[in-house]
Amino acid sequence: MLEKLPDAVGHALRHQRAGLEKLAYSKVDLRAGMAAIEVTSLAFADHAPIPPPYTADGRGLSPPLQWAGVPATAGSLVLIVEDADAPTPQPLVHAIAVELPPEDGSLPEGALQSSDDDAADLKIGRNSYLQSRWLPPDPPPGHGVHRYAFQIFALAPGARFSGTPGRDEVLEVLAEHAVASGCLIGTYERPDGSEKAGTGQPDTGLQGQVL
Repeated sequence: MLEKLPDAVGHALRHQRAGLEKLAYSKVDLRAGMAAIEVTSLAFADHAPIPPPYTADGRGLSPPLQWAGVPATAGSLVLIVEDADAPTPQPLVHAIAVELPPEDGSLPEGALQSSDDDAADLKIGRNSYLQSRWLPPDPPPGHGVHRYAFQIFALAPGARFSGTPGRDEVLEVLAEHAVASGCLIGTYERPDGSEKAGTGQPDTGLQGQVL
């Protein structure tokens, strides 16, 4: 949808961004538990570009994810994917999955919903468009590089969610029950003057940075 916006809109909003400090990973201060969980993907490296098939310019699949280092005391896991560079007051939520098994694990390519049909074996929350589905990266043309944070949280036993939790509910539960976390960042950018992503990989200048 946002790929159809004119470049001028992206340029006008270029300096309006939610910010890394507003990500769930940054707002939930776990101190020693932060970065305890290693989150990786077979599709892209940390702070590297997300391939177009996993964006709104391609098939819009959710990328494969893996995680390791989950504490033995965890009762469940939460995945929340947010765009730190959305031109909105808070990060744009692209996906929420709650009550994942409390162990090292993975999600295959396309595991998160790409429609409003039921996602097999996953309890999906609401994205920022109030849909229970995966929202593929879709930054405005001309707005620059967007950073998409794939965040995994381990929760202590006893954490509970409603049927389709949104970001506010997830943050409340995390504040009370989170014991460890991990974060993988992928980037995506639409170049000026094009509605479709090119085949090159833009130099983001973000490699090696940490939250």
